[in-house]
Amino acid sequence: MKRLLKLIFNRFTLVAVALILQIAFSICLPFMLSYFYPDIFGKVYSWVEITINIFALILLIYLINCNMIVEGKLTWAIVVLIFPIFGLVIYLIFVRHSPPVKYKKYYEKAKENIVKYQVKYDFEDKKLKEILGKYYGQFEYLYNISNMKTYSNTDTKYLKTGEIFFEELIKELNGAEKYIFMEYFIIERGEMWNKILNILLDKVKEGVEVRLIYDDMGTIRKLPSNYTKKLNKQGIKCVRFNSFVPILSAFHNNRDHRKITVVDGKVGFISGLNIADEYVNIKQKFGYWKDTGLKLRGEGVQSLLFMFLHIYDGQAQLVENIANLLPDYASIKTEGKGLVCPFGDGPSYAYPAYISENVYLNMINQAERYVWITTPYLIIDNKLTNALCTASKRGVDVRIITPHIPDKKIIFAITRFSYKTLQASGVKIFEFSKGFVHSKQVLCDDMLAVLGTINFDYRSLLHHYECGVLMYNTDSLMDMKRDFERMFSNSKNMKNFKQNALIRMICAILKLFTPML
Repeated sequence: MKRLLKLIFNRFTLVAVALILQIAFSICLPFMLSYFYPDIFGKVYSWVEITINIFALILLIYLINCNMIVEGKLTWAIVVLIFPIFGLVIYLIFVRHSPPVKYKKYYEKAKENIVKYQVKYDFEDKKLKEILGKYYGQFEYLYNISNMKTYSNTDTKYLKTGEIFFEELIKELNGAEKYIFMEYFIIERGEMWNKILNILLDKVKEGVEVRLIYDDMGTIRKLPSNYTKKLNKQGIKCVRFNSFVPILSAFHNNRDHRKITVVDGKVGFISGLNIADEYVNIKQKFGYWKDTGLKLRGEGVQSLLFMFLHIYDGQAQLVENIANLLPDYASIKTEGKGLVCPFGDGPSYAYPAYISENVYLNMINQAERYVWITTPYLIIDNKLTNALCTASKRGVDVRIITPHIPDKKIIFAITRFSYKTLQASGVKIFEFSKGFVHSKQVLCDDMLAVLGTINFDYRSLLHHYECGVLMYNTDSLMDMKRDFERMFSNSKNMKNFKQNALIRMICAILKLFTPML
């Protein structure tokens, strides 16, 4: 009974009920008016219907011409055409992506401060062209679209499991002298978080500044609503990203899915791992949890720092002097070869394009020998599907590893629904037999790779704040390749897979609505 009451009255349940009631009310309102006030409703309904249809037509024209993926336009057009009143109301609610004014000005100010440190000089550009050759355009795209610079003087270390990531993270947290900044989608209390928290609290006592961002929706069933206050009282400067309130708004659809740690501006981590026991296999819900990460040391870390500050300063409504947080990178000796470009992505009000998708498309389209991918979810639009199929048709070895044990059965079914089209063009699909592969990475021709938080699905590519590192010819690429080869040997080739006809039909209907979710 205690568990039942806890489930009924927890924050997630109450918020879900409030949202369902709002949707139900918006649908039922016309029927209620017609039943209780038939005379008044009859007189005004025809004019209301004409007005709604005019606005629906205007919305359809707008949808055809707006900067939205084709699948998204199609979904919204169907909803508006079939349900003009309901479709128009829901679209007007969910079209608002911009954050509240009280946050927006701080986001903009943080961005202005960061851009000052991301200027690329002519001599740097000339050197990049010489080193990168035919790959120069891929890195230039990231600079032109989001002012993210490309760095040498950076060591990279590929972390092939969550356990190795955790070990490296603990070591660097213990060595922090000035500050520790952490940004994670999910934090859940358990052995992993308790060990990290104890270190953070010890560091606070030593005078190290500790800041923490976690996503409110990501932790809604994992942390109490007053957890930020508790941490702040203990000296950890903590903010919840987009505190979730039960009011229908697209703003709540834009979650902070990033996983970043920065220590003293000198060492940084980026990965697929959240802070919870399942990510490091302390407990196993879906078999062995396969995740990966990257440790950076040197100049490239400052872009991770800038991404963190952009979100933190916006949410904390803070304007600060970034110069105080930057170490003397010239004094840091590194031995790693190659180049790195950490980059961020997010909704349209914060970023001018679908950056992550375009990075993936650029890599796939330029591949000559192979493109290998790991992703927990495979729910992609026409552009990515065509790019993968075209690459395979021109002789590129395209392989994708997805989980064999699902964490979400409906998403797993839609992921498998994507196999048939890709396999028909020669793309090889593997499912990781030992459990759940959660790593998000792409390796291309031994020369380029991306590792970060970006899934091959609509939520990552359209709605969430994400991050990744584009790497050229770094030492970590060969470690990543060897790890891919181990994963292939522990995965099932799905070339003979056939999905049930009924499940395919259901998935076809569900996939129609995935761009708007």
